[in-house]
Amino acid sequence: MSIKKLPMRNGVGVIILNKNNEVFVGKRKDNPSDKWQMPQGGVDGEESYLAAMKRELLEETSIRNIEVVKEIDGFFEYELPKNLVGIIWKGKFRGQKQKWFITKFTGTEEEINLNTKNPEFIEWKWLPPDKLPEVIVDFKKDMYFKLLENIKKLIK
Repeated sequence: MSIKKLPMRNGVGVIILNKNNEVFVGKRKDNPSDKWQMPQGGVDGEESYLAAMKRELLEETSIRNIEVVKEIDGFFEYELPKNLVGIIWKGKFRGQKQKWFITKFTGTEEEINLNTKNPEFIEWKWLPPDKLPEVIVDFKKDMYFKLLENIKKLIK
């Protein structure tokens, strides 16, 4: 089957801002080079995007204390590079189409725990939003520039 015929995976992503309007990023366990990303993941069955975002956030970071500031209009997509199609998501998808949310972290950093049931991140940090496109893997860079525009509109 040609790559273009594979569907996009239905997913969510979450931008977590701290009180200084810095963004939470994690270093992926499966790509421990100096690449970081915001929490994201798939939508299960009939799950709402909001429920999926909260579940993914909890599964990846243990974070519960957030306030949803904005559900960003529309969807954001990225295509996997050819060398990862067939490896990621058991070869069922060519990329991901995601609904993104902007949230404020209302908890304390002590609640952030990456040692979850199925850990995805090995390290985390807060990052100025302008640095996001510099730390993401190349195939998600365009999407991160678009997300950054949404962050800037909100925190200006």
